Amino acid sequence: MKSGYISIVGRPNVGKSTLLNRFLGQKISITSRKPQTTRHNILGIKTTNDAQMIFVDTPGMHKDNKRAMNQYMNRAANQTLYDVDLILFVVEGTRWTDEDDAVVQKLSNSSVPVIIVVNKSDCVAEKTELFEHLSFLSKKLPVKEIIPVSAKTGKYVDTLETLVEGFLPESEMIYPEDQITDRSSRFLASEIVREKLMRNLGQELPYALTVEIEQFKEEGGILDIAATIWVERKGQKSIIIGKKGEGLKRIGQQARIDMEKLYDQKVFLQLWVKVKEGWSDDARALRSLGYTDE
Repeated sequence: MKSGYISIVGRPNVGKSTLLNRFLGQKISITSRKPQTTRHNILGIKTTNDAQMIFVDTPGMHKDNKRAMNQYMNRAANQTLYDVDLILFVVEGTRWTDEDDAVVQKLSNSSVPVIIVVNKSDCVAEKTELFEHLSFLSKKLPVKEIIPVSAKTGKYVDTLETLVEGFLPESEMIYPEDQITDRSSRFLASEIVREKLMRNLGQELPYALTVEIEQFKEEGGILDIAATIWVERKGQKSIIIGKKGEGLKRIGQQARIDMEKLYDQKVFLQLWVKVKEGWSDDARALRSLGYTDE
């Protein structure tokens, strides 16, 4: 039996959470087209007959470090570069940015073996362009392997999984074989609501909000969940609620459907929107809302 930890790192919006969900065959990490959707390190545990792979999905490493929220996300991702058995450095097709270079710089200080995962490779029309990019990547960092995949379609993800197994140490299982994440049901509920907000709102607003679960209890076979959406300004509250409450109603309906799939039971979901000015740049407020470094 082999068991070990695998950190999934990269700049924002390269498909790290989609890759984790593909490994597990179910949705644990929320996704959206907007960068910095992932804010916490999230464990996804895959147990096979021969191995237990403990994947750590991380927030995208980015240069903006001015606000307390950005500092927290960068800290969370950086913590996973050392106490793991393998690092999957995810990049996006043939696109390369300054933030990719910044990730390379951090990885060069780690002694953990690295596999470069070229995600969205199916979107590269010219294969010669892809081969040239793979050669470019091989010179960026001393890595064990470079593999093109598509997390969205699953192409070559099974090949990547076989590679990952080869780097794990011989060990008994670390988690029970039926466990798929270290996160609580309450946490997953808050993330589902935040995903629907990220997908339904404009570019800036999602970064000024967070979700806190106030109630999570089962009564008569129905899961009763109450969540508060915290924003930073009154105007943001109005945007989320929408005309005649239609915006909040739509978000609630979408979140409830996903929750019922996840928990496999009926869900009664209530949402409120409240204002907590400057919460995302206040370290104390962040800790009170669950953004801790544990």
